[in-house]
Amino acid sequence: MILQSLVSYYEQLLRNEDTDIARPGWCPRSIAYMLDLSLDGELINIIPAEEKRGWQRMVPEQVKRSSGVDPNLLCDNASYFLGLDSKGKPERALRCFEAAKQRHLAFLPDVGSDVASAIERFFESWDPDQALSHAQVALHGEGLMAGGSLVFRVNGREALEDPAVRDAWARAYAQPSPEEAIMTCLVTGEKAPIARLHPSIKGVVGAQAMGASLIGFNSRAFESYGRDEEQGLNAPVSEYATFAYTTALNYLLADRKHHIRLGDTTIVYWAERNDEACTTMFSQVINPTAFDKEEADPDETLDAIMKALASGKVAGEVDLDETFYVLGLAPNAARISVRFFLRDTFGAMLDNVRKHYDRLEIARAPFEKKYLSPYRLLTETANPNAKDPAATSVLGGALMRSILEGLPYPEALYANTILRVQASQDNDERHTRKVTRGRAAIIKAYLIRNARQGEEVVTAMLNEERKDAPYVLGRLFAVLENVQESANPGINTTIKNKYFNSAAATPASIFPLIMHLGESHLKKLSRDSKGLAGYYSQQIGKLCDDIPDFPRRLSLVEQGTFILGYYQQMQDRYTKKETTEEA
Repeated sequence: MILQSLVSYYEQLLRNEDTDIARPGWCPRSIAYMLDLSLDGELINIIPAEEKRGWQRMVPEQVKRSSGVDPNLLCDNASYFLGLDSKGKPERALRCFEAAKQRHLAFLPDVGSDVASAIERFFESWDPDQALSHAQVALHGEGLMAGGSLVFRVNGREALEDPAVRDAWARAYAQPSPEEAIMTCLVTGEKAPIARLHPSIKGVVGAQAMGASLIGFNSRAFESYGRDEEQGLNAPVSEYATFAYTTALNYLLADRKHHIRLGDTTIVYWAERNDEACTTMFSQVINPTAFDKEEADPDETLDAIMKALASGKVAGEVDLDETFYVLGLAPNAARISVRFFLRDTFGAMLDNVRKHYDRLEIARAPFEKKYLSPYRLLTETANPNAKDPAATSVLGGALMRSILEGLPYPEALYANTILRVQASQDNDERHTRKVTRGRAAIIKAYLIRNARQGEEVVTAMLNEERKDAPYVLGRLFAVLENVQESANPGINTTIKNKYFNSAAATPASIFPLIMHLGESHLKKLSRDSKGLAGYYSQQIGKLCDDIPDFPRRLSLVEQGTFILGYYQQMQDRYTKKETTEEA
């Protein structure tokens, strides 16, 4: 299903005249130098690319090299075209040049153009042993040996733009080799030449820079029941389908509008029709930071999209019934692992995202953005003091899949969030570093989706009607901390620094102690502000009435409820304080 979908997308790109996608037999390459030849095949100049990324050109399909000598046609490095030794292996450089010479001399004579004849004469006359004595090679020697791609230019014209050369390559590519196996392609269902090696996929974060394989067989252990099929013949995919799916996937990975990174997972997405409109909206919804903030406020734009989704009507070219694909890829040595592959209507996926954002909605400061992206959620689970602060490697893909399919959240997301609350040290003036808005939002969403607590109970704002012990205990702890701060203005260390984790896990052993401390703080506060002390005393009394006994232990879910009650009580205090100051 993955390959069929990518082949179909490739054919969609071919039909779009505005898309610069490689045709069968061609691939994009960055060109570092052009070898400028005369009509007699003499190297008269070497022209470096003006831009650091090089010239972008479509070149004949490149071979997949591992360790042997295997030349490319009309685009290769200096070892193959000039015989330059960049690895301290001069004999290998000579073999590379001879292999390139043989391939070009076999291809060029039948082309029938001045450009082809000039390149043919170049290979016949060039002496790699004397390469470094050539003035132009000596001038650009260091850059040439860096390994960039070279192409030919003849009499001021690029060889790859010559119609005769292009037509000759198209005929050669379409002609099957006698060595190629003809089998039924598992993707197209047609009998065709089968690809033994599949081109590399580039752009997956963490994979090899030169690219990695999505499909490959490299051991007899993977051969089909002891049969003689090797490499790609184990799972026959035609040359055309192989080219199409790898070209489409590389296109998606090279376009920022078609992929995002989450943890170690690279997520690519596309639509069967109206691809640009669908992927633009998907990027905005799943990654609010992708907005151009000068054009529109992300919260306002997302609010409009969410309201439209709730009503089932989205403006513009977006069709909610459009088939949409999301593919999660992760590195695995020289291979690429598929974390997930989702296929559903565009509207169904976006509706699941909308429900996810609804579950995350929680009390927040006025300056905080409304929507928490999946990336932001992962950062809440990461250890900021670790050498590599990235969240658990597999968590990104699991989180994205749960969001898009409306599945329960990964247990690791909740467990890591509780762990970060327990491990963090709180020393900032707003007292939200330990229990951040993002962590509280994760806990709230988990309690609703995984713990099956109703949204009428687990609310965005403080729920004073909740009477369950963990939630009330969290609120009570927040009030006791407020009393301590009011009695000791400017205090650096509060009961949260010392007792929060224990109070959330074993209330019966901690709350009697902090309640006694609270009484002392109330007495001190009453000397300066009897009204405030009376207000806090009344709050404590109401909360204690809802807790006949302090529980001995709280489960992990109950600890999350405790943290949520604490956060919402603190946010309620700040909200009331800001409202009073404004009045």
